[in-house]
Amino acid sequence: MTKPDPRDAIIEHLPALRAFAVSLTRNTASADDIVQDTIVKAWSNFDKFKTGTNLRAWLFTILRNTFYSSRRKVAREVADVDGIHAQRMAEKPAHDGRLQFADFKAAFAQLPVEQRETLMLVGASGFSYEEAAEMCGVAVGTIKSRANRGRLRLAELMHLDEEGPVELTDKATAAIISTNGWNAM
Repeated sequence: MTKPDPRDAIIEHLPALRAFAVSLTRNTASADDIVQDTIVKAWSNFDKFKTGTNLRAWLFTILRNTFYSSRRKVAREVADVDGIHAQRMAEKPAHDGRLQFADFKAAFAQLPVEQRETLMLVGASGFSYEEAAEMCGVAVGTIKSRANRGRLRLAELMHLDEEGPVELTDKATAAIISTNGWNAM
């Protein structure tokens, strides 16, 4: 005759486990979650249960430990429903910025000197078209044309399109490109 499997007896203890969980949590939904976690833990660790010992006490111990573990976990968690706190804690990897800046520098170096000069004055340095035109001794329309052609060529060289976001960590680089309407940074 084979011995009865103690797993079969778990069902008998569910009402008592649930009542104990409700008394701990004071919330039926949380109690049901803890009972479910308890059963999963017990089932997956049945090799540690000693046949002939008190199954009910073993299950209650697992439930109690699960409850207190979840309370400790909740105490360490930060309520961040809208994700603002997590966003502030996230940081882009430093290598992304260096790689993107290296790509930008290579593309920027391919532009004609007049377009580079214009983009540096208008985009990176923040001068108005009028101020840049005066510094370069050319018409405002010429500066606007150089800036527009330079941005378009940069976008082409860097394989950017208007629909995809541009994520550059260097503010000057982003300023040069973003003036064309792309979503930088």
